[in-house]
Amino acid sequence: MVNDDDWSDLAQFHPMPEIDHQRLHSYRSNRLKNELVKADAALCIMFNPISMRYAVNYRNYALFQSHIPTTYLFYPQQGPVVAFGAYEPDPQGFELRHGRPVTYFDGGDVLVAAAEALADDVVNFLSEIGTDNRRVAVEYVTPAITQALERRGLEVIDGVMISEHARVIKSADEIACMRWSIAVAELGISKLKQAIKPGVSELQLWALLNYTSLANNGDWHDGRMLASGPRINPWLQEASPRKLESGDLVGFDTDMVGPMGYFADISRTFHCGPAKPTLRQKQLYRLAVEEITFNMNLVKPGIGLREFQQLAWPVPEEFQANAYTCVAHAVGMCDEYPQIKHIFRMENPYDCQLEAGMVMCIESYIGAQGERDGVKLEQQVLVTDTGYELLTNYPFEPDLLE
Repeated sequence: MVNDDDWSDLAQFHPMPEIDHQRLHSYRSNRLKNELVKADAALCIMFNPISMRYAVNYRNYALFQSHIPTTYLFYPQQGPVVAFGAYEPDPQGFELRHGRPVTYFDGGDVLVAAAEALADDVVNFLSEIGTDNRRVAVEYVTPAITQALERRGLEVIDGVMISEHARVIKSADEIACMRWSIAVAELGISKLKQAIKPGVSELQLWALLNYTSLANNGDWHDGRMLASGPRINPWLQEASPRKLESGDLVGFDTDMVGPMGYFADISRTFHCGPAKPTLRQKQLYRLAVEEITFNMNLVKPGIGLREFQQLAWPVPEEFQANAYTCVAHAVGMCDEYPQIKHIFRMENPYDCQLEAGMVMCIESYIGAQGERDGVKLEQQVLVTDTGYELLTNYPFEPDLLE
C-alpha cells in the first residue's frame, strides 16, 4: 500500500541538484529564437508536446497531445508567445487564446474551414508583432493547414528543424535536470532488481519503474521495454504477463521522460536466480559491456557521425541480424537527433560532429538469431570539451561479468 511506501520519494535521501529555472527557461528561449533567426522564419507553430515543454514548460495532457493535438503555440522570433487551446488556468510566460480545431476529433468534417481560420490567425499575428516576414515554420500538422497558409502567400518550412536543432546542446541546468531524472530512474531500477524472483511477472517489474517516476513527478515512459527468458531475444518486445523462471535473463530500457521533462535512457540486463548464470549468458554480457565501453571511448567533440560509424566496435557477424537499431543517439527531453547507425546495415544518412554539451546514449544488444538469451545495455554520457562524462551510475552485474 502507498501508506507503507518509505522509499519512492528520492528527495528524502538524495539531494536534488541546484537548478536555476529562470536561467533554464532563458537558455531554451534563446536557443529557439537563434534557430528562427538562422532559418529566417518569423515564427514556429508548435504542436509537439516535447517542443512545447521545451519552449514554455507546458506539460498538460502531453500523451493526449501527441496523438490528438488540441493545443498549439505561436513562437515568434520577436514578440510574445501565444498558446492556443491550452489547458492552463494560470499561464506563465505566454498569452492564452482560443484555438482552432486541428484534429478530426475536434473538427470532424469542418477541418478545412478550421485550417483556413488558423491561417488567418497566423497572418493577423504577423501583423500584430509588426513583421513583414512571411516565412513560417510549422511542426507536424495536416496538409490542410499547410495549404491554407500557402494560399495566403506564406512560405512554410519544417518546424522540426527549429525545435530539434535548438535542443541539441544542453545547458548546465538541463544537465542538472537530467542527473535528477537519471537518479529517479536508478532508484526504480534498484527496486526492480530487488523484486526479481521466479513467479514475478514482467508487468509487475515494469510497474516499479513507472511508479517510481510518477512518485517523483515524472511524466511517462516512451515504451514498456522489458522482456525475460525466451522473450528477450529478439529485442524490442514490450513487457508481458509472462512470469519469470529461474535462470532467466531480464532486460529493460527505461525510456523515461522523468522529472522536469528530461529523459533517463538506461538499459540493464539482470539474472533471475536461484540458478547460476550460464557460460553463454556471461559471454553475451561481456560482449555487450565490451561494445558499450569501446564505443563510449570514441565519444569526443569533433568526431563526425560517419567517422564514429566506421570506428565503432565491430559487431561479430552472428549478432548483426539482431543488433540494436543504432550504435548511439542523442537524448534530451526524449530520444533526439543525431543518431548513428550500424555500418553493416547502412551508411549513416546524415553527418554532423559531436559537440560539447550534447548528451549521447551508447547502445548495445547482443543476441544471436535462434538462441534463447540476449543482453541489452545502454549508457548515457555528456560530451565534454575533452571527451565524455558518464551520467548513468547504475553498475554492471558482477555475477554476469565473472
